Amino acid sequence: MQTDSHASDSIPHLKPIESGFFETLRIMKKSYNSPLEHCQTMQKEHGNAVMQKMGKLNYVHLFGADANHLAVMNPNQILSNKNSWDLIIGRIFTNGLMLRDGDDHRYHRRIMQAGFKAKAMKSYMATMVDLVPDAIADWPTGDGDIMLAYPAFKQLTLDLAATIFLGMDLGDEATKINKAFETCVAASMPKIPVAFPGTILWRGIKAREYMCSFFHSCIAEKRAGNGNDMFSLLCNAKDEEGNQYTDQEIVDHMIFLMMAAHDTTTSTLTSMTYALAKNPEWQERLYQEVQSLEIDQLNYENLDKMVETEWVMKEALRMYPPLSTLPKFSLKEFEYDGRLIPAGAMVITYPIHTHYMDEYWDKPTTFDPLRFSEERSEQKRHASSWIPYSGGAHMCIGLHFAVMQIKLVMFDMLKRYRWSVPADYDMPVQQSPISKPKDGLPISLELR
Repeated sequence: MQTDSHASDSIPHLKPIESGFFETLRIMKKSYNSPLEHCQTMQKEHGNAVMQKMGKLNYVHLFGADANHLAVMNPNQILSNKNSWDLIIGRIFTNGLMLRDGDDHRYHRRIMQAGFKAKAMKSYMATMVDLVPDAIADWPTGDGDIMLAYPAFKQLTLDLAATIFLGMDLGDEATKINKAFETCVAASMPKIPVAFPGTILWRGIKAREYMCSFFHSCIAEKRAGNGNDMFSLLCNAKDEEGNQYTDQEIVDHMIFLMMAAHDTTTSTLTSMTYALAKNPEWQERLYQEVQSLEIDQLNYENLDKMVETEWVMKEALRMYPPLSTLPKFSLKEFEYDGRLIPAGAMVITYPIHTHYMDEYWDKPTTFDPLRFSEERSEQKRHASSWIPYSGGAHMCIGLHFAVMQIKLVMFDMLKRYRWSVPADYDMPVQQSPISKPKDGLPISLELR
């Protein structure tokens, strides 16, 4: 990569591919609806660096694990998270941690770490071990009963987030908040980015206003207390110099964290459930793993013993990454794959693409958790071939919380149920903005 203007004089500039306005719209729509197919076609036809012009903005698509590595490591601060995500979700998830750069991002992340330290994590775990079994106990198991897994997980993870992050029983408010979050996520990447009354973006903005009002109304009580929930910790956390979040910063972070915590975890649990339904031998293998722990409730100390469960989780994240794309914004001109990428462009890399590349994975379309075993470790063939949690300075701050929650839910599901889908069923996947099944993933459950 080269960013020095004199040294780059001999490097040709990347030129936009020739396409009319409607053809460009078609390509952009395909990149949203089918990012994997879009990437594979674009790379095959145009190589590892492709630029499109839409109005006054250049969209640059970079392919390959080197592109991922460039995006997450961001040498010389050539790329901005804020400038890209502000354009995409800034009106809905304003000033979330992912929508910050440089010193500002480091400052906010440093304070937020208080909510993810070992003491806090153990407290969250102690709360969840009592909640999860009760939450899944009434899932339908009668002959002919079908349960939609995605909405069931969504309700479960929202309830857990409300308890652990907010430290409160939402009661009648739960339905409103769940609907508000759903509306916000749906509006975060609207196909028509206008906020006229009745549009999805307008509904998302209204839902955000409702959540802002709700969180603001709770701050005074949280600041006065000494709770162990995430909301309380953020209200009272300080950095080494005694700085702490303002009320509005707390609200912005809570809205973003609640979305990130329950939507991405819901996506992962759903894809794992599907994979284990399609591969019952692995479902039985994980059941034997949790039985071998010889405990009725999972505890913090036994999380690391669920090794094969983690392989399945990683394989599900490879095949169905919750976020299929990583958008950035170029602050400076830089070189990639023998071409100069202009400043002021939307630069997009695609984890979902590298997750399916033959050069990094053996039979990438095949579900094979053993690829993450210590003996094979296919994810180590390139540092950025597998990045479902992003990386670098913007590595998901809630990574360990998500893994803990996923293992806990799987532990209780496996001990209580077997589940299946018809042999000819293939889950129809919506890959953007959050990976999820278009049909909710209907499964059949039976008690063990």
